[in-house]
Amino acid sequence: MYDYDEQRNKVKDKKVKQSSLTEKHLEEKKSLGRKPEWLRVDIPSGENYKEVKKDLRDKKLWTVCEEASCPNLSECWSAKTATMMILGGTCTRACKFCHVDTGNPQGVVDFNEISNASKMVSTMSLKYLVLTSVDRDDLPDFGAGHFANIVKRIKKDHPETLVEVLIPDFDACEEHMDTLAKSSPFVIAQNIETVKRLTHPVRDRRAGYEKTLNCLKYYSTNYPHIATKSSLMLGLGETHEEILETMKDLRAAGVKVLTLGQYLRPTMRHLAVEKYYRPQEFDHYKDIALEMGFEFVASGPLVRSSYKAADYLNHLKAQGHEL
Repeated sequence: MYDYDEQRNKVKDKKVKQSSLTEKHLEEKKSLGRKPEWLRVDIPSGENYKEVKKDLRDKKLWTVCEEASCPNLSECWSAKTATMMILGGTCTRACKFCHVDTGNPQGVVDFNEISNASKMVSTMSLKYLVLTSVDRDDLPDFGAGHFANIVKRIKKDHPETLVEVLIPDFDACEEHMDTLAKSSPFVIAQNIETVKRLTHPVRDRRAGYEKTLNCLKYYSTNYPHIATKSSLMLGLGETHEEILETMKDLRAAGVKVLTLGQYLRPTMRHLAVEKYYRPQEFDHYKDIALEMGFEFVASGPLVRSSYKAADYLNHLKAQGHEL
């Protein structure tokens, strides 16, 4: 039997070891300098946070928000929004910006995640749930069916809760993409991550700039009632022109929702930060993106793919859309 708790502990142990920097790594860190003040945030706290966290642990439930040490955790939880990672904690790909453990899960799937997702919605009184996962190239359908089953379960048990899925590319297989889309999530998100020139080595060789665009276009063309979303990290060495080109490519693929955030280096073994963008620069790119025709844009140093995901819902309501 595959032990997910044991796997999670192994991943955490590995991260602890990686955080034990050598003298060389310390010098490298000093050369980059301290993070700018706009990237410093308060540690999550408060009675509500503590109570929810205890309740989650008692039920053996985990959120990506906690495990990724997301700086926006308290803000999102207060808005009754959370992100759950499914399909385990080991990814079959090895992107150079990501801190998730890489390996071969050997086709194992924890089907308890289907009921656990429903429990999480109840425990946290969620209005909006984001489901995401590692890449699972070891599975025949790359995990598409498991995603679909969880979406269906949430819609059955909690019809008032909307579900966004932040998904892998399923190797761009239309059959598997249809499996996911036919479960009718509120939003389908797939991240472009970086500009075309930097796709490799930033992303795993099995991922691709055009591959991601083609997937997003497939969803937006064949399932126009489902909003498509993507995210772009800044700070990896991209140019202004490349950022604009990527945003134009995403719009051409039918993407409606865009998030822009600062790349932050997980460990010294990951790609270095080439630039820290100022909040004003993120505001500028948000204005440009809206002018390009994106319906909703979240842009800021601490913005992540699922940051305040429900804000798109609030935006639609403000525009008078019936949901």
